[in-house]
Amino acid sequence: MDDGVWVDYPMEVAWEGGQRFRGGRPGGPTIVLDGDREAGPGPVDGVIIALASCSAIDVVEILAKRRTPATRLDVRVRFARAAQAPRRLTAIHLVFHVVTDSAAHHVARAVELSVQKYCSVVHSLKEDIDLQWEVEVEPAEAAAG
Repeated sequence: MDDGVWVDYPMEVAWEGGQRFRGGRPGGPTIVLDGDREAGPGPVDGVIIALASCSAIDVVEILAKRRTPATRLDVRVRFARAAQAPRRLTAIHLVFHVVTDSAAHHVARAVELSVQKYCSVVHSLKEDIDLQWEVEVEPAEAAAG
């Protein structure tokens, strides 16, 4: 089993009162997670946002390398949680809507590569989560008009 490599930067999380916490690299940009979902998304929402963002970054990079960059990419996410504590994630369904001149099968392959191989957030989640995805491709010319 891979023992991993420790990253060379720490993360700091500071309590701001209530259920609000601000976190990030010291001296760098931060995000707020709020268990009450008033000042920011809740912690589980943050995991979902991180997963969708991680995968979307991969897709954008893969399409750019193919020289058919995305001009827009949105990810809609539905997810299920266990009914009892600790209410962990049990299923996630991602729908990637990509505006690009890339062929639909190339976009689908980019998403597949991200979810199955590259996205570190996906691979950091429990292996028994039912993770599914769909791809919707819109030609860039159609979106511009």
